Amino acid sequence: MQLKMFGEQRRVDFVSSGVWAMKFFTNEEYRSFVTRFQDCLFENVYGLRATEGNKEKVYGKEFLGWVKPEVADDSVWEDAENDLRKSPELSSRNHPNPDLMEEFEEASNGGIQSLTLGALDNSFLVNDLGVQVYRNSAHGIRGKGVYVRYDGGNKKVGSSLSETTPKKAMLMRGETNMMLMSPLKEGKPHATGLQQLDIETGKIVTEWKFEKDGADITMRDITNDTKGSQLDPSESTFLGLDDNRLCQWDMRDRRGIVQNIASSNSPVLQWTQGHQFSRGTNFQCFATTGDGSIVVGSIDGKIRLYSKTSMRQAKTAFPGLGSPITQVDVTYDGKWVLGTTDTYLVLICTLFTDKDGRTKTGFTGRMGNKIPAPRLLKLTPLDSHLAGENNKFHGGHFSWVTENGKQERHLVATVGKFSVIWDFQQVKNSAHQCYRNQQGLKSCYCYKIVLKDESIVESRFMHDKFAVSDSPEAPLVVATPMKVSSISLSGRR
Repeated sequence: MQLKMFGEQRRVDFVSSGVWAMKFFTNEEYRSFVTRFQDCLFENVYGLRATEGNKEKVYGKEFLGWVKPEVADDSVWEDAENDLRKSPELSSRNHPNPDLMEEFEEASNGGIQSLTLGALDNSFLVNDLGVQVYRNSAHGIRGKGVYVRYDGGNKKVGSSLSETTPKKAMLMRGETNMMLMSPLKEGKPHATGLQQLDIETGKIVTEWKFEKDGADITMRDITNDTKGSQLDPSESTFLGLDDNRLCQWDMRDRRGIVQNIASSNSPVLQWTQGHQFSRGTNFQCFATTGDGSIVVGSIDGKIRLYSKTSMRQAKTAFPGLGSPITQVDVTYDGKWVLGTTDTYLVLICTLFTDKDGRTKTGFTGRMGNKIPAPRLLKLTPLDSHLAGENNKFHGGHFSWVTENGKQERHLVATVGKFSVIWDFQQVKNSAHQCYRNQQGLKSCYCYKIVLKDESIVESRFMHDKFAVSDSPEAPLVVATPMKVSSISLSGRR
């Protein structure tokens, strides 16, 4: 249920075939209702009565602050707030209420399936027929009139790979190559291989198969080794994820020689490292930091952090809050993780202090028992109602940086016809007005909405280098099935 609490007004707003408000006469009645509601929520999610013992059983002593936020250590949020104030880069470019302005909008050549942004000259839209090339600029992306069809006249006859439209595209090798992954079945993300598109020639140069120990396997997602490795012209490895597998693939053979792409059979990607889990991890999505650490989201709501040196055992596993994680992202420095669920986003701080007094992230060590409670990002009940009952959050991302010392400044997610933007600094501010008199996990309802006239496929911020001096952020690119728009955030306009 979409519900927002107003402690000062003793009021609760919620959605149920419309938007309703419920007012309480006394503070005691209001607090009693909120406590009972949260207990019922716990019972519905975990099938257990909301006793202290059961809460500890579900979350463990380390994460008790997630179910009892009043006992959580919030010092990391306060430290983050202080760090932001000290940052000269952020203070000089901080516009507290940036306006949104559409720079331009263009029609696409077909039903858009995904948006793939580049950090160099070009970005790309993958649609039903091929890949459309766009030119990057400080005002957004503009069509170049270049269109690459998937077959290109050179597709192999009898290919064992799926013939469905690619749903995933990943740039590699200095953004000169693109890996395209097509699902075996509509409605399912799993694929048995990839097609490698040479962007400069506009041709599919290789079809790769996923294989382990001589047997064909599937992958549900792929991503680059690190947050910025798509810019590396020599990149030959990438990461793969399946329901119970996390691994790294190598496009070279075991002797380090690039495989012969003229072979009649699809070359096999080499499984260089990883782990096939025997029990049901039900992985859904993953992302990497600037140094190659990995965050993985699962259908049970858990978020796991893996170091760059081991994929066998997570350094930290955050408990689920009752909703599957459908998308996950992480900041370049690995200090913040963003998980997307159908009805809210969860923002997690990975920082902790070890027994020697050193500050670390949960990617490099066990976080111990002082783990801060997360923040939730939600729509107000009214906006949730306007977004539509069947529309769900998807594609939550931080803005995009690929340099040490740079800080992401915004978060964006999509729901129905809405592209929703949160100010990262505001969300981290413990004194933010949204958090006053809240019981339970703190939720932020302060955001800006970009409204389109059809459901949005994807919303992503361009690379930080495209942020102009008078703007607090690089342009936001919003793709609908038939159009792509570039939105600027400016404190001056």
